[in-house]
Amino acid sequence: MSIQLKFSKMHGIGNDFIVVDNTQSSYPDLSNYAKELCDRRFGIGCDQLLIIQPSNMADFKMEIFNADGSQVEMCGNGIRCIAKYISDHGLSQKNSLNIETLAGIIKPKLLADLVEVDMGEPILSAKEIPTTLEGKIISYPLKIDDQEYAITCVSMGNPHCVIFVEDVDNFPVTSLGPKLEHHKLFPQRCNIEFIEVINDRHLKMRVWERGSGETLACGTGACASLVAAVLNQKSQREAKLELRGGNLNILWQEANNHVYMTGPAVEVYSGEIKLTRP
Repeated sequence: MSIQLKFSKMHGIGNDFIVVDNTQSSYPDLSNYAKELCDRRFGIGCDQLLIIQPSNMADFKMEIFNADGSQVEMCGNGIRCIAKYISDHGLSQKNSLNIETLAGIIKPKLLADLVEVDMGEPILSAKEIPTTLEGKIISYPLKIDDQEYAITCVSMGNPHCVIFVEDVDNFPVTSLGPKLEHHKLFPQRCNIEFIEVINDRHLKMRVWERGSGETLACGTGACASLVAAVLNQKSQREAKLELRGGNLNILWQEANNHVYMTGPAVEVYSGEIKLTRP
């Protein structure tokens, strides 16, 4: 038996997604199809599958599945795309939305061609990130392959490990990234950000995402990186994050301790694909 799945292909500064509206449909558990759909050679191809579901506690619910099929708590670029999709496809007339995620209720706001997202408060407690360490992890020395790296760990609903480097373009992200993602310090694996400080209002970033590998952008990673830069006295509380797919503006508001992310979201095309039940 096969399923005709309607979808839209979207991206937030190159971090690309398959978006499925399941608010009016009755699609089966699509987690079983995530790897198939995300495959760039045999499927549609994307970093993550995003599913819009009805919610009992918010306007909508967002489910997120990585390219390897694993489910994750939050995606900053993804939630901007979800907000843009909801607006453009007439699912809601609100400019400000409450979206249920595994990381809690996230609040995107439509600002003309951009979407601003209140990402909430950063989590700095090692156990809550989670890691196997205790306290706060700020510039903690971690040895990998006889090389020591100073890591700073932050959760923005999902775990991030930030490392400051001198030349991010030539840094061995694809070899070090998976070693850190699967390190024993991180019981739920980890997203890894490599940051070059251009100045205290401009950070250049590459990211290795758990379950997806290196991607062109990561919204929660950009937020975590700004927080880490402030904690290490390398940045102001508001800065431009330059990612391989484009730029995000990140603000860590001192008054309420919330992190705000502002950036674009683009729909590339829509279509249908036939899925065979597993």
